[in-house]
Amino acid sequence: MTEAAQPGRVVLGGSTGFVGRHLQDAYRARGRELVTVSRSGADLTWSDQRGIDAAVDGAALVIGLAGRSVSCRYTPANRAEILNSRLDTTAALSGAIARATAPPPLWINSSTATIYRHAEDRPMTEAEGELGTGFSVDVARAWEHALFAEELPATRRVALRTAIVLGDGGVLGPLRRLARLGLGGTQLDGRWPVTRARRAAGTAHLPGARGGRQRFSWIHIDDVVGIIDFLEQHPELDGAVNASAPNPVDNVAFMASVRRALGVRFGPPQPRWMLEIGAMGIRTETELILKSRWVLPARLVEAGYVFQHPDLDEAVRASLRSVAAR
Repeated sequence: MTEAAQPGRVVLGGSTGFVGRHLQDAYRARGRELVTVSRSGADLTWSDQRGIDAAVDGAALVIGLAGRSVSCRYTPANRAEILNSRLDTTAALSGAIARATAPPPLWINSSTATIYRHAEDRPMTEAEGELGTGFSVDVARAWEHALFAEELPATRRVALRTAIVLGDGGVLGPLRRLARLGLGGTQLDGRWPVTRARRAAGTAHLPGARGGRQRFSWIHIDDVVGIIDFLEQHPELDGAVNASAPNPVDNVAFMASVRRALGVRFGPPQPRWMLEIGAMGIRTETELILKSRWVLPARLVEAGYVFQHPDLDEAVRASLRSVAAR
């Protein structure tokens, strides 16, 4: 993360989540003016459109991260909230920029690497990646459409297609506990009964990679912050940008890395039936661990971004140290 950050106000929407908290810490450590927006615990709430308009007018950077967590059961009510929380907050920022007398030069909005199809055959880049199908992909498409829908000629826009983020929050917290209980083995896909309703809703995960070979694309939280700094400094980058480390692995390698970092020698493989029962118990979906996400950050690498954490083992160790400290 560079210390020579761009001057000017930052408006940070979705400031209380995992990534938002790290960005708050980074900008405040530099003494940069920051206005936060969230449902609660921020300078402004999403219902205060007049306040958002005032904050955005004259800002140097707008960042949109808001959206209900996808780590839940995909019930109709949760699906609606996942979608609407992204579209409504993106529309609030878009409208503020459209009305601004001095619109911000850059708006970075969160998206997701899940927008790409289940990929076992080749990696997905911004230029050559193929978009997938299903509920999660539909949400990602709609989110990006909301970002680019309006004519905002003075504002460069970036859809940050972010892979699974490692750090002192997110996926590694529960995995750390499971591994120490001896449940940190490879997560195996397989057959599982799927209802007609789930097929119709696009929430059914059909059997895919065998033997834990589903690809796992990841990025460390330090690099998410670093990439946002980099995008401010590189006006040639707009549109979709993959925020993913350059060395994705498969599930076998990822779970082995977690076990090594914790000093756990063995973890039995977990078949799909076990994963499905566990997911129901903790109110989440197995798609989050069984879909093969194989994403490469082609545009960032071509532009010269240097990753702080390109190696998975080092990134996992650093993340688990942060989790333990927190």
